[in-house]
Amino acid sequence: MESYLHIPPLLGVFGLLVALAIYVVVSRYPAGNEAVTKIGDQIHSGAMTFMRREYSYLVPFAAVVIAIVYFSGLGLYTAIAVFAGAFSSAIAGWLGMYSATKANVRTATAASESGAETALSIAFYGGSIMGLCVASLGLIGLGGLFYFISADHPHAIEGFGMGASIVALFSRVGGGIFTKSADVGADLVGKLEAGIPEDDPRNPGVIADNVGDNVGDIAGMGSDIFESYCGSMIACIAIAGTFVAAEGRSAMMFLPLALASIGLISSMIGIIIVRVFSSLSPASALRTGTIGAPIVFIAASYFLINALLPENNIYVPVDVWLAVLTGAVGGIVIGLITEYYTGSTPVVKIAKSAQTGPATVMITGLSVGMQSVVLPIGSIAIIIYLSTSLSDIYGVGIAAVGMLSTVGITMAIDAYGPVADNAGGIAEMAGMPPETREITDELDEQGNTTAAIGKGFAIGAAALAALAIISAFVATVPTEDGETLKLLLSEPMVLVGMFIGGAIPFLVASITMTAVGDAAFEMINEIRRQFKEIPGLLEGTAEPDTEKCVDIATTAALKKMLLPGVIAVGAPPLVGFTLGAEALGGMLAGGLLSCVLMALFMANAGGAWDNAKKYIEKGNLGGKGTDTHAAAVVGDTVGDPFKDTSGPSMNILINVMAIVSLVIAPLLG
Repeated sequence: MESYLHIPPLLGVFGLLVALAIYVVVSRYPAGNEAVTKIGDQIHSGAMTFMRREYSYLVPFAAVVIAIVYFSGLGLYTAIAVFAGAFSSAIAGWLGMYSATKANVRTATAASESGAETALSIAFYGGSIMGLCVASLGLIGLGGLFYFISADHPHAIEGFGMGASIVALFSRVGGGIFTKSADVGADLVGKLEAGIPEDDPRNPGVIADNVGDNVGDIAGMGSDIFESYCGSMIACIAIAGTFVAAEGRSAMMFLPLALASIGLISSMIGIIIVRVFSSLSPASALRTGTIGAPIVFIAASYFLINALLPENNIYVPVDVWLAVLTGAVGGIVIGLITEYYTGSTPVVKIAKSAQTGPATVMITGLSVGMQSVVLPIGSIAIIIYLSTSLSDIYGVGIAAVGMLSTVGITMAIDAYGPVADNAGGIAEMAGMPPETREITDELDEQGNTTAAIGKGFAIGAAALAALAIISAFVATVPTEDGETLKLLLSEPMVLVGMFIGGAIPFLVASITMTAVGDAAFEMINEIRRQFKEIPGLLEGTAEPDTEKCVDIATTAALKKMLLPGVIAVGAPPLVGFTLGAEALGGMLAGGLLSCVLMALFMANAGGAWDNAKKYIEKGNLGGKGTDTHAAAVVGDTVGDPFKDTSGPSMNILINVMAIVSLVIAPLLG
């Protein structure tokens, strides 16, 4: 077994080299004329400035956490693992952001000069770099730790997930507040008050809006998926190290890393598939790659599991493979359900309700969001039942690994959306021909669909990863009788913990929604001021002060992201050390259910409102400029922080609480 341990980190290095090669290919495409490159440089500069300032807040916070971990008795190796997880996640976000903001201008230029096929390839390549960086850095960081310290300090590896989760929470919450404060401000003043189109260069908030697409949907989503990806593997390692007999323990602990390794290769094949089919419609190419990569992974995993696992009376290789299959198929099913609720009949229903004003838009959108929770929750329940029936508690973790192993292609297709969206904005701001905007709009439309699928996938993956981590927590907590910790509903402290855990997501959602509202208020007043005080701005003879809007969004995001981070990291030790391990276990159970329900509801309602607005903007039900369109814009404005700030933060919130609980579990005895 020891002879295979070096393979995951080496494959991670190979993945980074492939990402570098793709970046070189993207950079060789022309960036466009001076007007296009100027806009692209503004977006790139704004995005990288935000990342630098965000990390300046994150570094001291992470340093304090690492110091606490070290001096609390968890040891040097756990502290090193926390640092490695935070560093890997931060680097993945930075690389993805950098490459995406270089691909957007080239996508717009390709749409103008070369056509849809080339534009799709560049946008997808830009997203692929993010996807490969997430998967590769996960294998390098976690695989490297497993290689060096798993034999002597297996519990220390859990710190990697803690570090990754801290970065994910800050990136997701901070990026979400930034992007939605800019988006809401630009839309309300630009579209409704000034009556100018979306992405109009006269709007001072447009550059901030385009920057926000990158910091929220690329860096934020990347760190979100990264921590679930690593968390699922860590949970499997912890469960195998606790429950599996000595004869098969090392193989079962290594299996998630091995599966992630072939998942990276499958993702590379999926990227090639999308490129080969790019001459077809964008929808066909993206869907073929999305489904093709998991099929390759499922087939390869069968042979890997049978070759790696010994036959014993606890885990049968074919049962473990079926658990992996359950997770991989379940992820696709949840994504397709999300696609239906955010891009099909329910969207048309919301759009039609806009004919009677904003109130009915809100009512219909909320009802769609609530209904959209049922089938994904049912799917998650089926995955849990089947995977545990097949491979006991280890099955949940390995199902999550199966769902997340092809994260390279999943993240690539998700990150493609913001690149295409930015390309459309650049085309509008640079005054490119209408035919160019038609191409970028088609790419953006597919990007909206892939983003919705990605959010559904991320929620399902986070739920399984969190459940697996919670299971590992229960197995790790030391008890007086030496038995596994039991969480019984008849125990008052378990119920107390459940109610606390169920309330925390509502508190964090309230904080993040309020943050978007406050920041949008500042943004709206600034855009109004510029329209009023800068002569010739609305006439197009003067340039807006876009840097001021970027600064407002950045400052608001960085100030408001700290409190949710403190709550997520601080709640587990507060409850665990004051009320006990049973209460903490109950808190995790209540938090898991509440987070998943809130995440699905908010993400799907927000996505449906957004696409209902776009449905009207295509010319349906009167098109732009009508009262129907104005009502739909109101719905979209409310839905923006739902789907891009508060909803996504739920995924990370439960994983942060779960992984922190797992790390401190040995201290709770």
